Amino acid sequence: MAISILDPLKDRQGGVRKSADWYRTNIQNLGSINRRKLMASGRLNGIPSAGRLNMFFYDPKFKKQLPYYDVFPLVLPLETIPGGFMGLNFHYIPPLQRFKLLQFLHRFATGGMKSNTRINATWDGVKGFGVVKKTIKKYLYNHVRSSFLRIDFDESAMAVYLPVQQFRKGKPY
Repeated sequence: MAISILDPLKDRQGGVRKSADWYRTNIQNLGSINRRKLMASGRLNGIPSAGRLNMFFYDPKFKKQLPYYDVFPLVLPLETIPGGFMGLNFHYIPPLQRFKLLQFLHRFATGGMKSNTRINATWDGVKGFGVVKKTIKKYLYNHVRSSFLRIDFDESAMAVYLPVQQFRKGKPY
């Protein structure tokens, strides 16, 4: 497997949670991030990884009706729906709010700051947290245009700061 773009930052992080400023600064120091290289350097799956963040290319079914949409979402799946899944797309909120949402979700995590840690959140468990309503989206499998890039828990704080969102027709913030 190729070396992940995030591996150098994981090494510097040293398995310890850092401040929002640390993640933001270190991601900026990486320079330009290419979505396709990011996908090629990671762990790809045919289905989204439950309890972990996932990135993938997506072509929304109702894109003509939407005021804007993200074609490269960063999603934490919460529940299955007929033909797809519902999840939190972190790209619909600014990076600092993404980090705060991730901090909130840590209460649903099992096992510390490890790669195999999972976030066992449900819609009922998160719907009361302020920014969640802006992030909840439904994704249909027949509109997914790539494999799913699995973001392990120890990479999640880095991933929320990656400037890889790809909105069409406008932006949510």
